[in-house]
Amino acid sequence: MPQLSPASAEAIARLRAYVPPPTSYDSLPLSRRAAVLLLLYADQNGDLKVVLTIRATTLSSFAGHAAFPGGKSDSLEETAFETARREAAEEIGLPNIGQPIFAPFRVEHICELPANLAKNELVVRPCVALLHSYDEKTSKNADPETTLIPQLDAKEVSAVFTAPFRDFLRTSSELSQGDDWYRGAWTSWHESDWRMHQFYVPVSKRNVTKPKNTRRRTQNAAISKLEERQKSGDLTRYKVFGMTARILVDAARVAYNEEPEFEHNSHFGDEDMIEKLRRIGRLDAIKKPGDELTRETMQKAAKLS
Repeated sequence: MPQLSPASAEAIARLRAYVPPPTSYDSLPLSRRAAVLLLLYADQNGDLKVVLTIRATTLSSFAGHAAFPGGKSDSLEETAFETARREAAEEIGLPNIGQPIFAPFRVEHICELPANLAKNELVVRPCVALLHSYDEKTSKNADPETTLIPQLDAKEVSAVFTAPFRDFLRTSSELSQGDDWYRGAWTSWHESDWRMHQFYVPVSKRNVTKPKNTRRRTQNAAISKLEERQKSGDLTRYKVFGMTARILVDAARVAYNEEPEFEHNSHFGDEDMIEKLRRIGRLDAIKKPGDELTRETMQKAAKLS
């Protein structure tokens, strides 16, 4: 397996040393908890890549969107990392904690990032992990991009793809061949100015896998309608945006100890807003009919000191 470059090794060391701020995640009702897996690995040059998915078009929320493997917690005893690993096992076939994985690979839990608040009022805990080798002697020819072929659940995932991790701090990427990589705009969210990021990740046979148990005509129809792609020459692009894009930017900021080339919000995650919403009686175990994060709700929470 390729060794980490010096820059990548330093990035992983920073992530290992990162201590997130206090979180209310563990005190939330089960119905509000979710976690995602930000899985990193070294490519042939030793540079870090990150694993992403395109959600299936049949899902009830965020259908067709780019996302990390992940989902809702199963029990109050399940940690965020256990949730993320279980969901990754179900969605892309990454062996779960305690299950055997192809030698010489192992998955190391690196750190967790501050929780993020989804528009559907789920609190999402990002868990960073590194796929690497436990035996350098036998890992030289073990390439995760060719050895660990994802096994996708077509009911949940229509594609899995990879992208250069550090490029989520950049306004351009060598992969883009001079075309758009990044677009951004300011909007209002959480009663503050909020930077919305959009990354257009080129995909090819090298860095994308699709379910093999889906009929081709169904798969093609779903891709053409909802996978948020753009054509640019011979490149197909998947749009990474919303919470997923923000988590990638924040994780890369921590890893590489540098700020993005584009404008962004300075704080990490939504821990402060999550706690304020709880103080005004939101994020209870049962979501009431009509509950949604309206401007009025956010204004009320924002007034709390």
